[in-house]
Amino acid sequence: MLYMAGHGDSSVRANGGNGGHEVCVPDDPAASGLAAAARTKADNLDTRHLGQRRMSVGAELLRRGEVHFRVWAPRHSRVDVAIERGNGAQRVALSAEDNGYFSGFAHPADAGALYRYHLDGSERGYPDPASRFQPDGPHGSSQVVDPSGYRWTDGAWRGIAREGQVLYEMHVGTFTREGTWRAAAGELRELASVGVTVIEMMPVADFVGRFGWGYDGVDLFAPTHLYGEPDDLRYFVDQAHAAGIGVILDVVYNHLGPDGCYLCEFSRDYFTDRYDNEWGDAINFDGESSAPVREFFITNARYWIDEFHMDGLRLDATQQMFDSSTPHVIAEITRAVQDTAGERSVLVVAENEPQDVRLVRSYEQGGYGVDALWNDDFHHSAMVAATAHNEAYYTDYRGTPQEFISSVKRGYLYQGQRYKWQKKRRGTASLRLPYCTFVNFLQNHDQVANSASGARLHELTSPGNYRALTALLLLTPATPMLLQGQEFAASTPFLFFADHKPELAAAVRKGRAEFLAQFPSVATPQVQERLADPAARITFERCRLDFGERERHAAAYALHRDLLRLRREDPAFGRLRAHALDGAVLGPDAFVLRYFGENAGDRLLLVNLGRDLNLDIAPEPLLAPPAEREWRIAWSSEDPTYGGKGTAPVETDDGWHIPGNAAVVLTPT
Repeated sequence: MLYMAGHGDSSVRANGGNGGHEVCVPDDPAASGLAAAARTKADNLDTRHLGQRRMSVGAELLRRGEVHFRVWAPRHSRVDVAIERGNGAQRVALSAEDNGYFSGFAHPADAGALYRYHLDGSERGYPDPASRFQPDGPHGSSQVVDPSGYRWTDGAWRGIAREGQVLYEMHVGTFTREGTWRAAAGELRELASVGVTVIEMMPVADFVGRFGWGYDGVDLFAPTHLYGEPDDLRYFVDQAHAAGIGVILDVVYNHLGPDGCYLCEFSRDYFTDRYDNEWGDAINFDGESSAPVREFFITNARYWIDEFHMDGLRLDATQQMFDSSTPHVIAEITRAVQDTAGERSVLVVAENEPQDVRLVRSYEQGGYGVDALWNDDFHHSAMVAATAHNEAYYTDYRGTPQEFISSVKRGYLYQGQRYKWQKKRRGTASLRLPYCTFVNFLQNHDQVANSASGARLHELTSPGNYRALTALLLLTPATPMLLQGQEFAASTPFLFFADHKPELAAAVRKGRAEFLAQFPSVATPQVQERLADPAARITFERCRLDFGERERHAAAYALHRDLLRLRREDPAFGRLRAHALDGAVLGPDAFVLRYFGENAGDRLLLVNLGRDLNLDIAPEPLLAPPAEREWRIAWSSEDPTYGGKGTAPVETDDGWHIPGNAAVVLTPT
């Protein structure tokens, strides 16, 4: 697209305090006034040479040997760009626009050139706030990147719809032993064969340190140098499309990292102290001089879709994206993603802790147009059912059959009721939203790491219950998401890791221990002293997947592969009509879900997370087979292929016999 002129995640999140950079309050009225003009003139470019500029900010190679630079720096009267050449640098003065931007050409300059900005004639140079690549990390020089140099092969790719997807959360640094995009690309066809349709890639905006989750990004336009070069990320996306897999990118638009953020050097108006942000300074989306700030983030959203062919975004912690203006910046970001994709279908997923369904309402209904929302309620019920513990933020869940039925049918469990843990009401009404609006999961990066050992769910419960819960996740109509390695019951943990300088690392370590202490079982001295150090490289290394476990854990791998095939190929599961699902409680730990198919193509999913249940009488209409039919077992989590003990007939002449710690699919015959 051409530019037309006109977290529980990060180290700051773990610390629970200020991100390390100062709150940016305007101290120069003249500069603030100049920046305020950008509210109506943000796109007022000098257009003499800019017919082919793609984005509103950054360095772009418009002609061979000639690079155009544009940066917003309303605090300053002069901006020079210094092109590094050997032991020296060539400085070029950029022209001031009347809206706080500076722009101009530098030549000779080409792709690969390193550069920095110098402000008001200072000797110190700063990386570009919209740098496309930081080969030496956030503190180093920026590099000119030519996106047209990559030859895409995905011309026939039409994108991804909201319905029918299976998400796979991936942290590139630990997904393979190499920890690179190129290495990860080599595993895509295997993921496709299992049934994965969309990669949800954890953030890749460059951050300081040798390893991290990515939620401390500071260079939002620069794919981290830790995983390769920008074209390596393009190659990953290209290969994913060739394998039939979409890629959406997790982006953090609610704060920036505590180290390596230079935005305040260019303008203090990027941040505001008018809101209480959980992880540092809030982004200024609605205050004085906010128009260029909004443009910066909206342009970033466009950038990933345009220059990297991403199939959408996952918006981190949207409740911390504060905006009292209309339209909300989230709505503008969503629309920008959709407009940039053109004829390609894209998917925008949001995390929203208060469970505000306004995000997924249409623009016409006053919503933000987002496609889907993470559903923590489903996860929390499943964790309580699996582990029998409901401490800390699991307090408001019991893991009962009714919770599962309600979650499957209606999405969020809390839609405005009082929430004991938070001592206030939580959630909004989501009763009529399509099933696929909700992203359900048994594991994600936050929830696995929010424990003493980062252990996976299969290590916290019985094998039978793990298989039954997996069936519930993968056969119910919400959009399922797997955490990398979940498909083969990875033995590797997923811990919180973040490489920082010693003083900040100590603060993060302390903050992380305090955060986990909300769980009484983790607050004991014996456990606290055993918590993994986030800054230790071994913590990071322990999280790398071992693909040899695909064979060694063949039963778990087969379980996921078969369930996803059943979801994909059985019309009752894969193409469920609206309101064609009902459920009933059968016992203290058992319930039934009935899928109403066409032409008597109904299915029953029986789930029993307790002991064997024998029903001598069955006064429950959902158990009745279609007329002139009988139920037979079509699939069971107790199949020996998955490590089970076999399944006896469920419906017999003397009643129903529902196996414990199991899930069974029945079909009429």
